[in-house]
Amino acid sequence: MLRKKIVLGVLLSLIASPLMAQEAKVTSLMSKELKEFFGKEGMMIIAEYEPGGSTPVHRHNAHTFVYVLEGSIVMQVKGGEEVTLTPGQTFYEGPDEVHVVSRNASSTQPAKFLVFLVKDKGAPVLVPAQ
Repeated sequence: MLRKKIVLGVLLSLIASPLMAQEAKVTSLMSKELKEFFGKEGMMIIAEYEPGGSTPVHRHNAHTFVYVLEGSIVMQVKGGEEVTLTPGQTFYEGPDEVHVVSRNASSTQPAKFLVFLVKDKGAPVLVPAQ
């Protein structure tokens, strides 16, 4: 019985590893304190999704502006409509919104997008949510 549990655990970890690799690659471009807005900073990042990639449900606790650079992404905030965005299109997420869908629309092509955030200085960029 113990041997079956160990084998099952190993198999589940092998299956989970490729799924975890599907999350976004994030590259920080810059961060700048916004002195005119006490305690706030602006931050720019690039997010890249591999084909079929996505992120779990989360929030940013920030004003979040998205601009699609390459590929196609699907976005949705809780209570909002799901939208598919292509290069040159934009998306906004408010500081109180929960990001329920954020994924690559393609299972064969990567996607890349620029994200600009206005957030509390030093706060995390992404916070898991339910």
